[in-house]
Amino acid sequence: MSELWTTLTSDDLETEWLQSTQEGKDAAGLEAEFRRLQAVNLNSAAGQQEAEALLNAVQQLPLKPDFQFAEPNSLEEIRALRPPQPVLPKMNWEEAKLRDQLEGAWLGRCAGCLLGKPVEGWRRPRMNEYLKGSGAYPLNDYFRYSAAPPAVRDSCHLHENENYGYRFLADFVQGAPEDDDTNYTVTALAVLKRFGPQFTSADVGRFWLENLPMHSVCTAERVAWRNLSAGMQPPISAACRNPYREWIGAQIRADFWGYAAAGNPQLAAEFAWRDASVSHVKNGIYGAMWVAAMTAAAFVVSDIPLIIQAGMAQIPERCRLSDNLESILEWHDLEIDYDTAVYRVHEMWDENRAHDWCHTISNALLVAIALLWGENDYSKTICRAVQPCFDTDCNGATTGSLLGILTGGSALPARWLQPLQNTLHTGVRGYETVQITQMAQQTLECMQSVRNFAQMR
Repeated sequence: MSELWTTLTSDDLETEWLQSTQEGKDAAGLEAEFRRLQAVNLNSAAGQQEAEALLNAVQQLPLKPDFQFAEPNSLEEIRALRPPQPVLPKMNWEEAKLRDQLEGAWLGRCAGCLLGKPVEGWRRPRMNEYLKGSGAYPLNDYFRYSAAPPAVRDSCHLHENENYGYRFLADFVQGAPEDDDTNYTVTALAVLKRFGPQFTSADVGRFWLENLPMHSVCTAERVAWRNLSAGMQPPISAACRNPYREWIGAQIRADFWGYAAAGNPQLAAEFAWRDASVSHVKNGIYGAMWVAAMTAAAFVVSDIPLIIQAGMAQIPERCRLSDNLESILEWHDLEIDYDTAVYRVHEMWDENRAHDWCHTISNALLVAIALLWGENDYSKTICRAVQPCFDTDCNGATTGSLLGILTGGSALPARWLQPLQNTLHTGVRGYETVQITQMAQQTLECMQSVRNFAQMR
């Protein structure tokens, strides 16, 4: 087993320390061991074994008696702790309208992802330097090499081989490039097609091993992939030595489950729970359920606060994610301006710390802000999801998906669609290059089986 775990680093231990304390574990007795191991060379078999032993010990810790949140992992316990369920309109199954919504979802997700992809990993100073130096503040279009003056290109390192995102600038792409945010949307479609609505977490894990190369998955998903390959099954695959277990990965995998269960937030959240349980726990799961339920609700309502509340209705009322989202809704009710809302999130979460930058909750808050302050406008919403930084492509994709449903594919602005060329490149076996609208059509074809499944329960 140790041979599979040669990548634990001092940073991983710091992430584990932050994660365990935030989820309420009584970890004070292990702090000295954390600090000792962070200071030693872990690039040895002995160092790795000690780090593994420490992560194993953390999993056995009890919660502090005064921890104020209730955060179970099982679907039954999650459902028992939900708030009252909102009453939503019935689903309109008129095919032409539904096809337009699905095309809006897929195209909107791909465009939002592409908007954020070139600047993934940027922090606010660099973002502001590009936008203000290019006369493009506030953000209102794709990031383009041609839009930046030479001085800004130099200061922001917008040159080939100097910047990870250079090849994803809108000037240079031909179709939506491969990205984990869209890989997982296609993966979910493929899982549903292969296993049907009765799919299990084990089915998802099996599909990953057979169809998603390890280099195509990151952080929590990479740990889970390794655990699965070692013979562990969900939910153990999510918890075993996984410092990233509440990071954003499951949340970015959730949109498709809302497409498949359109108009049925509870079923969408259940599908997302099955998927998320492969690699995540607690708020890592809840973020996925929240997004899936919101996405399903967007097929039947256009009121953004109600959509957000429909998502929150599927997760525990007393979890950290719900607690934080309640604050965002309150700020909106109090008419706090967008910039102040973003500033407050940055005060709560440190973008310079990997754990904060990639956590489910920090990014969910920015998704909620973009939705609430985006004024039901596709362009404004995805730009307001990306401009605050944190996980830009993920948040652009999630908000783009939701607003794509509300807008419809036929009404999405052409300037966002042009670089996509209706083409999506993925790392999923059998789906290496696909037409985006064809993915929407395949989703539509799968929905009847989900509808039948829901009616039979």
